[in-house]
Amino acid sequence: MNTPLVDPRKTFGEAVTKRAASDDRIVVLSADSGGSSGFGTFKSEYPERYFEFGIQEHGVTGVASGLATTGRVPVFAAIAAFVTNRNYEAFRNDVAYMGQNVKIVGRNGGMSYSDLGPTHYSLEDYAIIRMLPGVVVLSPQDAGEIRGAVDAMIDHVGPVYMRIGGPGISDLFEETPFIIGQGRTIRRGDRATVVSTGTITGEVIRAVDRLTEDGITVDLIGMPTIEPIDAARLVASVERTRLVITVEEHYVRGGLAAAVSEVIAPLAIRHETIGLPHAHVTTGTYAGLLERYELDAASLYRRFARLLTEG
Repeated sequence: MNTPLVDPRKTFGEAVTKRAASDDRIVVLSADSGGSSGFGTFKSEYPERYFEFGIQEHGVTGVASGLATTGRVPVFAAIAAFVTNRNYEAFRNDVAYMGQNVKIVGRNGGMSYSDLGPTHYSLEDYAIIRMLPGVVVLSPQDAGEIRGAVDAMIDHVGPVYMRIGGPGISDLFEETPFIIGQGRTIRRGDRATVVSTGTITGEVIRAVDRLTEDGITVDLIGMPTIEPIDAARLVASVERTRLVITVEEHYVRGGLAAAVSEVIAPLAIRHETIGLPHAHVTTGTYAGLLERYELDAASLYRRFARLLTEG
């Protein structure tokens, strides 16, 4: 699908606002960034359900946990790096350990806050949050999946972390119900299994389609749920292709690559990882950073081609 670009934060905020019209349990919490998280309309339509706290993510997480004990469904959204790192102790103890029905959403994930640099990047969020027992980790790949993931996380009883980006995205797929733990087979082939997550999937699709033009076909699996991962779909593919390549806008350690490795370890299958190097990433334009770290479509095409011609 080739559709106009939309702001993922606005898409997210609109989806929460739409769901709130029929579910008065939903409350929104903000740490001085409600407008940037897409909640301008929610704030005006449901002022009694909107809570602005200022820059204190740790405290907001504690309040969200408390609200959940009253039967509310708190949705706390702010910059991804801040709702996973700055408040990690509260996320761990108040939300995960207590099994609270809290939804924490990190926006501008990955390198998308490119102009603000490493302090605002979120390149370890999959890793640290998927280590918390009982927490679902979502990373929708397009606007439609963001809308679906909002409904899915509200329906799910228990803690959820969802990462969304910042730059404009389009609808990549026909919109279908979002099922937590279910991946999506985007392309089919036999040379390898490529697994991606989040909005970088758009770049991956373009790279894979160029490979297809060269006569090289791969299975491309989109994983909008990192925890729990769709192990059955993954195993069915890699047992046939015998090579898996993971792609993520995250450090190559601890995230999607690690989740995939945990599934395929008993199968003795070759696994190549593409992501951000485990180092402090530089500042620049978002497009420039994708190119620098070889995560844009053109670079991914070249990397895939090299991997598929090795040995």
